[in-house]
This record gives sequence, structure tokens and C-alpha cells, in this order.
Amino acid sequence: MTRGSATRGRGTRPGRGAQAVEGSKGEVPEAGMEPGERKRLPSAAASEGEQREHKLKRGIPQDLLSSPKLDKYKIARQLTDKAVKEKKIFSIYGHYPVIRATLRRKGWVEKKFHFLPKPVAKVEGDGEGVAENRCSEGKENQEEALENTDDIHDVMSRLVKNEMPYFLWTLKRGIVDYHSLSCDQMLNHYGKTAAFTTKIGLCVNMRTLPWYVQADPDSFFPRCYGLCTESDKQEFLDDFRRTVASSILRWVVSQQNGNKSKRKSKEEEAGDSDPSSKKVPESTGSRLMGLSGQLVDAACKVCEAYLGRLEHKDIDLSEDAAEDLTEDEWKDLIQQYYSLVGGNAFISNSRNHFSQCQALLNKITAVNPQTEIDGLRNIWIIKPAAKSRGRDIMCMNHVEEILELVAADHLPAKDKWVVQKYIETPLLIYDTKFDIRQWFLVTDWNPLTIWFYKESYLRFSTRRFSLDNLDSAVHLCNSSIQKHLKNDEGRSPLLPCHNTWTSTRFQEYLQKRGRGAVWSSVIYPSMKRAVTNTMRVAQGRVEPRKNSFELYGADFILGRDFKPWLIEINSSPTMHASTPVTAQLCAQVQEDTIKVVVDRRVDRNCDIGNFELLWRQPAVELPPFQGSDLFVEGVGTRKAKRQMPPISTFDSASSLSDIQPLKERCPSALPGLAPAPPCTALQPDLRMKDEKVLACTLPLPLNRPAGRSAKVNCDLSEPGSRMELPTCHLQHLGHTAPNTGLTKVESDKRWDPNLLKVHPLRSVLPSMKTVEGAQCLPPRPSGVKTHYFLLGCSTNSA
Repeated sequence: MTRGSATRGRGTRPGRGAQAVEGSKGEVPEAGMEPGERKRLPSAAASEGEQREHKLKRGIPQDLLSSPKLDKYKIARQLTDKAVKEKKIFSIYGHYPVIRATLRRKGWVEKKFHFLPKPVAKVEGDGEGVAENRCSEGKENQEEALENTDDIHDVMSRLVKNEMPYFLWTLKRGIVDYHSLSCDQMLNHYGKTAAFTTKIGLCVNMRTLPWYVQADPDSFFPRCYGLCTESDKQEFLDDFRRTVASSILRWVVSQQNGNKSKRKSKEEEAGDSDPSSKKVPESTGSRLMGLSGQLVDAACKVCEAYLGRLEHKDIDLSEDAAEDLTEDEWKDLIQQYYSLVGGNAFISNSRNHFSQCQALLNKITAVNPQTEIDGLRNIWIIKPAAKSRGRDIMCMNHVEEILELVAADHLPAKDKWVVQKYIETPLLIYDTKFDIRQWFLVTDWNPLTIWFYKESYLRFSTRRFSLDNLDSAVHLCNSSIQKHLKNDEGRSPLLPCHNTWTSTRFQEYLQKRGRGAVWSSVIYPSMKRAVTNTMRVAQGRVEPRKNSFELYGADFILGRDFKPWLIEINSSPTMHASTPVTAQLCAQVQEDTIKVVVDRRVDRNCDIGNFELLWRQPAVELPPFQGSDLFVEGVGTRKAKRQMPPISTFDSASSLSDIQPLKERCPSALPGLAPAPPCTALQPDLRMKDEKVLACTLPLPLNRPAGRSAKVNCDLSEPGSRMELPTCHLQHLGHTAPNTGLTKVESDKRWDPNLLKVHPLRSVLPSMKTVEGAQCLPPRPSGVKTHYFLLGCSTNSA
């Protein structure tokens, strides 16, 4: 890349002052004069240099900059206060100067990532040579006005260091804590996008496309298999074998078509672009190995069985009745196929099989949309499941080598290989392969909203296309691979030295060859459909965060019929100005992205650049819940309470001498009833005269060891004797007594009346004390008749 192209990539605002000029060998005309001459411009003249200087102010109002009364610190304070009030604080991690400049022109202030390492230049496909050219070019074009504005922005960044950024643009999603963001913070990434941004995710999810869209993934996505499990390997092996059989039929048909064209004109044979159609001269036929017609018969047998399975004719057949080749027959057939397509063998009397082979190929083409891209070599491209930028990608056409490579790798299942059918018949420009980088923007996943970019660019290989050489430099057009290679001397000089074209330049190329309508009628609509179908499949697997967006880069390869085939989708596509074309388009797509995600939030009718709304999913209301109500309805039941037996009354003046010693178990022995704390002390010699006392009810005796039973010590042989009772829980019924530590019996603990006995007490109670000497009845207020009900006793074991 020349100095002119580097200047266009950074010195000016790419995409605005520069227009890509194809065939100019990287030299882009400057919008103004040279930096050294710009200082001698008259101050009163309105020139392009002044316009460029105004652009370099990056959002600083001109009236504030020209005011002699305000210094840069006051300007920074005013702009910062306005940005904080309008919530225009942003943060960027990565080399995105266009995003930074665009937001600053709109009044945004940057909060720098102080806690993160300084962004490096070599990120996502940016090479060391490009970084060096960018640094040297930046030093040469540095001006005093630019330095001043940079100082102002540094001051503004320090003023907002404690503010929350409302717009975050990062290289990868993992740089920031995705779930800790507030609802009004914008982020340029979504979560869980591996369903379509990784090779294994795209491979697996494309198989479920018919469940979401009435479309066939084989119509725009080359068939792909993950080699993680044995079942996946078997599926790939079956596909490889079927392709071998159909390739043998295709060789027979191409052999006869080649002979016909040879008899008509030798020039047409020389201009045939299919290398497999080149026939060996008859004089050298004696040196080749002749293969019998049984090879063709076996291939026809395999293709007929394949068509039968597609038409479901094998449903009623048992496994024994289904005729198929044995493993030894397959090995022999594949080895003969290798010799045939390698030019070391030929099929004798192949013309006798021409009609049968042609008929079977027509049937296969009708049911298999990928027949055209299969070719003759049966080449497959092997990719790491989770890597990008063309790393460790290989092309192979021997199944033994592919399976051996996978078996020798002991990586985890998620890092295994993915094998995809290689497009052997791509569209070539001047005998060189190319692919298309197409951008699209997703601003919402629920409802799904996709924006498609009208401009794209082509990436050429540095080598001429040939299936005889399976080197990745020939078949991979990734910039990360081709940037390390020099253009082949035998390549057409009509191709650009920087190996990129704009889509506009490609349309001009098609127009000169009489195919100008192909872009608008076939290529562009097909790419839009492929992107829409892919996003609809992945919609349910992506984490749909509101107020987020993401720009993706899809790679397509065109077939001979101008039909685009989706290869992969990249998150965080490279935005570095490595060529004049990328300097223009990458900057333009970034600015237009800001228009869609920032400007359109305020004005729905604003300019959105080259973006167009591709798909907006209709709002669908949640259907009413039709499932079963999994809950139990009912009313709780309890055992009915029985009426208490009538309470017997007795004369309080009667003597207690007739009472037998109490030997019933206390309520504390009942299961589920915890003992209560001891009662408070009673006043001594409490005598109850002319009072009615409620019956003392105790439970029936329970079977329990005698050692733990509670006994009542009673000796009434002498007058004034004292009876020792267990500690009792009493409930005052006549009035509300002060809180003396008595525990109220909970209402939910019900006793069985059958367990209770009614024992009359004499009216004259002697002074009662517990074993410990504490009196067990509370004091009775004067003038109030008192009734006591003995509810429970605490035992005093011997």
C-alpha cells in the first residue's frame, strides 16, 4: 500500500473526502493541499483546507474556539456539562477512530477505559505494516489545531471520569460486564451469538431452518458437518461416498461432451475452464490404467439408492434387502475414483454409459441444489470449529486424510473440526477467485430487526484459481491470509494491486459483459434472503438485550450461475483502512451505524446512510396460556371438637382430706405438647371460702417407666398439713390478671376428652407449695370471684 492510500485511511475522514479509484494502484487524490502548504493559506479565503480543519475540531463549536475570552478549560467544562445533562457519555475499547470522531461531532464526550490495557493497533486482521504506515502518516499530518482539540478532549474525559457511559463500543462483548449494564446503556454486542457467528454453530443451526422458514438451507449454505461425534463422522463419510459416485457419472458425461466439442473446434477445448474436462490425448492412452465399466455400474447403483431414499422408496425395505456396497467394495471404488480424477486412469467404453449417467444426473440435480458446486474433485474444506480469520483452514480431497486429521486431534468436542463442501465451480474474475464481504446490522431481536447495507466489497486472491493446487493462498480470500502474500506474476494486470473492489465497480464489470442486471435480480436479493433466514433461525438462541445492537460481516462466494453461497458470519468485522476501498467503505458503514442506532432514536425520519430496513418482525402478542392448571383446589378439614364434659361444682368449704393422691400423668407427657415454664410463687396460706372452683382435669395415665413418673406427695393426716402438687399451669377465667409468667395454652393444641378425668377438689385449700417451695397460685384481686382451670402440670421426677 502506498503512502497515498494510508493518508486516505487516517489523515482525512475516510468515506467523506475520499472516493475509491479503481486501478489507481492505491493512490487517492487529496481533498486539499499538502500539510506544509496549508499554513500559507490566506485567512480570508474559504478553501478545502479550512473545511478539513473544521472537521478536525470533532464536535467543538467554532464560535467557542474563536472566542478569545474563553480558554480550553472553560470550553471543556461547558461542553461536558451539556453532555452530562443530555446523557452523551461514551466509551470505546479498540481501534475505532471513526466511531470516536463521529460521536464527538454529535456532542458526545468520551470516558476512557482507565482500568483496561491500552488498545493495540494489531487487532482483528490489522497487520504490522499497516500499523506502521498509520503511525508514520499520523505524525506527518499532525497539526496545531488537531493537538489543541485533542487536549480539550483529554480534559473533557477527565471531567467525566466519574460519570456513567451511555454508549459503549468494544471489540468483544467480554470486555464489559454484560449483565451489570443499566437499561439505558447502549452496547454494540449481543450475548450468545455463537449460534451463527461460529462455524460449528452455523453448521448445526442451519439444519433446523425448515422448522422456522419455508426454505432449504442447501439452496444457499454449502452442506456442512461437525466432526465431534462418531455419528457426525458417519454422516460425512456417507456424503463423501455419494459425491464420489455422482462425480464418476459427471466424469463420463463431461468426457463425452468434451469429445464432441473437440471434434467441432480445438479452440473451444483449449478455452474450457473446467480442468477435469481436459482429456488425455489418444496417443498417451496406452500409458494410462484402464478401468472397466463395472465402476460406472457401481456408481449408478449408489446414485439410484440415493434417489430412492429421497423418494422414500426404502421405507418398506428391510436392512438386508437394501442393496449397498460393502466396506471393501467402497474402498476399491474410491481408490479407482482417485486414479480417475487424478488423470492416471480412464474408463473404457464410457460412451456406452453416457445416456444412463446423464439421466441420473438430471434426477439428482432436480432434488439436490448443490449438484452444480460439487464438481469432480470432491474437495472439502476443513475448518476449526471456533476459530476465525482463516486460521488453520485446509482443503482436502481424500477422506482418509480428513478422518486421520480429526482422529489425531485430541481437542475438546467444542473445539473440534468442521468439514464443509468446497465450491469447486466459483465465479472467477480474470481467472481469480474472490468473495464478497456484506455488512448487516441487528438493532433488536424481539422483534427481530435487521438493516442491510447497500454497499459491499470484493476480496481477491493473490493466486490464479486452480483445483490442482489446494494451497489456502489460492482458495481463501481472507484479508488476514492474503495480506502476507504477494500477488502472483501470472495474475491478470486488470485486477487491483490491493485486491479489493467495491460492489459498484463489480457492477460495472458485469455491465461491460452484458450481465448488468444480475446484481439487482440475483446476487443482491439472494444475499438478503440468506441473511434473513439465518437470523430467524438464530433468534431463539441469542440473548435479546434491549438497547443493544451489533454490526456483522457476512462472507459470500458466487457460483458460475451468479448464485451467492453463504460461507460464514463474523462478529466484530475488521474496520481497518488497509486499502483505498476499505478506507472508504469501513468508515462509511461506521458512520451510518451511528446514524441508525443514535440519531434515529431521536428522529425516526433522519438520514440513515446506505442502510435499508431488511426485516422487521411483526409484533406478536403472547397467546393465552392453554396448558393444564397444575394446582390443587380444596378446603382443609379438621377433626371436630367434642363438647367438654359438664364441669362439676363443689363446695369450697369441703375438706381436701378425702382426695386420693394424684397419680395421673401431666400434660407434659403428651406427645407434641412442650412443658411450660414454672408458675410464679403464690401468696402463703391462700384460703378460698365460698368460692366455686373449676374442675381440675388431668389426662389418663400413660404407659411410661416408673422412674420418670410424677407423683403427688400428700399427707393429710394432721390438720394444717400441706399437700405437694406438681408444678401447674393455670388459666385465670374471671378477669385479666397481670402478666406473672403464666403461659397461655395455645388454642391449636387440642386434647382428646377421653384422656381427661374430672376430679373434685375440696373447697378448703391448705397452703400449697411445690416441691421447691414455690407457691403455685397467683394472687387474687380483691372483690373479684375467681375460677381456675388446671390445664397442665410439669413433672417433678423423683
